[in-house]
Amino acid sequence: MTVIGYGTLGTQQKLQPVSFDREPLQAGEIEIDITFCGVCHSDIHQCADDWENTVWPCVPGHEIVGTVARIGDGVSKFAIGDTVGVGCMVNSCQLCAACIAGEQQYCSGPKSATFTYNGPKLPDGTNSYGGYSDSITVREEFVISIPAVIEPAKAAPILCAGVTTYSPMKHFGLKMGQTLGVAGIGGLGHMAVQIGKAMGATVVAFTTSADKVDAIMALGAHKVVVMDDAAAVEAATQSLDIMIDTIPYPHDLADYLGFMKPGSTLVVVGNMMQFEAFNPGPMVFNRISVAGSLIGGVADTREVLDLCAEHGIGPEIRMIDIADINDAFDRIKNNDVRFRHVIDMASLKAERQASGPDRIYLEAPARGDVVNRKPA
Repeated sequence: MTVIGYGTLGTQQKLQPVSFDREPLQAGEIEIDITFCGVCHSDIHQCADDWENTVWPCVPGHEIVGTVARIGDGVSKFAIGDTVGVGCMVNSCQLCAACIAGEQQYCSGPKSATFTYNGPKLPDGTNSYGGYSDSITVREEFVISIPAVIEPAKAAPILCAGVTTYSPMKHFGLKMGQTLGVAGIGGLGHMAVQIGKAMGATVVAFTTSADKVDAIMALGAHKVVVMDDAAAVEAATQSLDIMIDTIPYPHDLADYLGFMKPGSTLVVVGNMMQFEAFNPGPMVFNRISVAGSLIGGVADTREVLDLCAEHGIGPEIRMIDIADINDAFDRIKNNDVRFRHVIDMASLKAERQASGPDRIYLEAPARGDVVNRKPA
């Protein structure tokens, strides 16, 4: 099946029209016509090879919502026409302790989890192409039903931004009545504010952008601290039980340690490059834990969708056509979006019908199967 989309061939190249062949549908798999795809800051990092693990060519997109077009033999949970989603993963060994526990993102199988694009978490040269395309084929175990009360376009960012922030709140035991801090109020952070409030926490948002304060309060934050407001920073000292740090670039962690109560946990979910050197004294004297958390498993993704459906919450989105993706990347890098771009894939299908611009044909990627994959 020939698929069209947008991708890039190297770090210095913009995304451009591409085509490639998805492998034939197999037993246990579902073919999805993509209707919407969120634009994650991770897409920018991968296209720029900021994490030094990108496999080229790169067709990003891991916040996918679409309609089931075909089902393979043995598929039992979905039917043609269902509205479904695919998040950051399309496969894992499904046999290790992490996979059995529903935390496929930490798969310890031979090739680890296979991401929706950019191949296995442990790079081995194989590739996978993501949701900036009109169709994708995925194992049934990694396809998720979208609750009817959530608009499909708004469901897309929940599949990454939502679960990436919900998973550490759940794992590190955020309790009703505790105080949750959220550092960085972009795509992930604005979901963290809403999810934390829905879980019963008092939510304090930390931002460097004073012009975001009203928008953040409208999301449900109980308080907003602008980081260059010395009085507000002082008032927030040692006030947090948990902080979710969503800032996607290197920054000074010491700026945030002072907000943590003794015995609290600061969880990093956004920055996978480096931190500036900082004095660990406050951590030691106050028994503060600094932890990391990677996306979320299939079970947590279902849970956060249900939570959003129950509480009527979701991302603030700006819909774009696929041809505007490079402009969207620039706007994200310039902090000029409130708060998540979502690609309307009808614009891509229109390009196909109109023959569209010349496209670069990509060599078809390997399916990305892992050794000892659980049979369908």
